[in-house]
Amino acid sequence: MKKIWSSYIEASLILKITIALILGIIVGLIFGQDAAVLAPLGDLLIRLLRFLIIPLILFTLIVGINQTKPSNLGRMGGKVFIYYILTSALALVVGLTVAYLFNPGEGFNLQTGNEVNVPDRPGIASVLLNIVPDNIFKAFSELNLLGIIFTAIIFGIGLSTLRASEKNADLGEFLFKVIQALNEITLKIMSWMLQYVPIGIFAIIAKTVGNQGAETLVSLGKMVGVLYGAIIIQIILYMVILKIFKVNVGSFLSQARTPMLTAFATQSSSGTLPVTLNAAKNLNLTKGLYGFSLPLGATINMDGAAIRIGVSAVFAANVVDASLSMGNIIEIVMIGTLATIGTAGVPGAGLIMIATVFQQAGLPIETVALLSSIDALVGMGATMTNITGDLVGTTVINETEKNKTKTPEPLES
Repeated sequence: MKKIWSSYIEASLILKITIALILGIIVGLIFGQDAAVLAPLGDLLIRLLRFLIIPLILFTLIVGINQTKPSNLGRMGGKVFIYYILTSALALVVGLTVAYLFNPGEGFNLQTGNEVNVPDRPGIASVLLNIVPDNIFKAFSELNLLGIIFTAIIFGIGLSTLRASEKNADLGEFLFKVIQALNEITLKIMSWMLQYVPIGIFAIIAKTVGNQGAETLVSLGKMVGVLYGAIIIQIILYMVILKIFKVNVGSFLSQARTPMLTAFATQSSSGTLPVTLNAAKNLNLTKGLYGFSLPLGATINMDGAAIRIGVSAVFAANVVDASLSMGNIIEIVMIGTLATIGTAGVPGAGLIMIATVFQQAGLPIETVALLSSIDALVGMGATMTNITGDLVGTTVINETEKNKTKTPEPLES
């Protein structure tokens, strides 16, 4: 038993995750809904990942800010936000284009009488206000990523100011070393937790495949196929972007594939965040950059969801034998891009985004209920695309920031 455990520990994480995915699919197909008995093992993985989110964001960002100038952080933040807006719009265009080429939904009969209860969309203003928490502890307890990022940035800048002051420099240096130690402890705990990731992924995939089964794939197979075709094209575009900025694609994928597969299985951008941050660390990206760009991306950058909106819009139009004008398409791109930000971090965000766009474009809202039957299948690919986009953007911006974000000289005590 000891030898088996040692072999497991020594095997590469990506190999273990790949095997877990394959075994999960096999078990799910064989046992069907009975595979749900494995659900607690998957739930444990989600809990472990979320357990580390707050210390990872808090300590990584505070340490990162204190290794660069606040002005650098502002410049990088502007680049990150522009990148997220542009790639979300690009993803929507990719989704619409691929859907128009293959026309999912043609000949599909829409069942009447389907009721859709869509939660209220909070809107961009609400999301922006949510950045500043009215209670720090409430932001932490509710896992408000934007609020946690804001808190970390404010305290990080405060600590940087303290270290630079003549009166309290010693106190600032002491506090900085304590936070550095806490950050290292968090990273050590994460290395232990990563050993459980394959087991949790196996359970999640087995349960998901068992619940979905083959019938759903047959009935809406073309829709799923078109969506994954668009996702593949989007990922190829990511690789082109990396090439343009002279990033080694092979080296990038060697680290990115683990969070990509984890996101695919868990269907949670925020839940995958510890693994994504670990990949950024292994890629030697700047702490002050990835400490806020990745948590921010997990909250507001949803390229996969944008693709889903584009494909779903064409699907809905085909179901009712309607045609989308150029004005409708432009409207879908604009509203869909804003919707991916305005519904950030809201339960059922995919449903809200699609319903919002459908209402504005005059598409049948009843198709949202139809699309919900393949929610898990499309959610896997969409989430993987979300975190891939976050990591690509962070890597590219890191390249543009080289020689601009040099670590400041240590302060003399």
